[in-house]
Amino acid sequence: MDTLSYKTLAVGPQALEKEWVVIDATDQVLGRLCAKVAKILRGKYKPGYCPYMDCGDNVIIINADKIVITGKKMTDKIYLNYTGYPGGQRELTPEVLIKKSYNKHVKNGIHPLFMRVMKGMLPKNRLGRRLIGNMHVYNGPNHPHEAQNPKVIDINKLK
Repeated sequence: MDTLSYKTLAVGPQALEKEWVVIDATDQVLGRLCAKVAKILRGKYKPGYCPYMDCGDNVIIINADKIVITGKKMTDKIYLNYTGYPGGQRELTPEVLIKKSYNKHVKNGIHPLFMRVMKGMLPKNRLGRRLIGNMHVYNGPNHPHEAQNPKVIDINKLK
């Protein structure tokens, strides 16, 4: 048997089938939920996964205001941000980021806390910036993506 004749087949961008999925974040722990969402965004649950391509699904997270953060992390965990100016280091807690999500100036579908957490779980390159755009997070049970016919999945059944 000639083992050199076997080729590893990579799926091209035209053969990818991206789906829209809805995930309910009610009573889910933030980090565990985001770890599973990161796998869905990357496409790691699909058999044709390629680490260098956007082969994941589009994810809609609803009821983001009902997530659970364990321990005292809601007030004690600190996210640092730097504006670029002297004395411009800012400290943000998850509590402040959740309040920012209700701000009318924040774009619809963008949740500051989820974006901050997911950014750390995706690749730090062009692919990661593209993948985070496939995630849409909403505080309530309604979302404007009904035209895409998203399917509802139970996040607890994924590993």
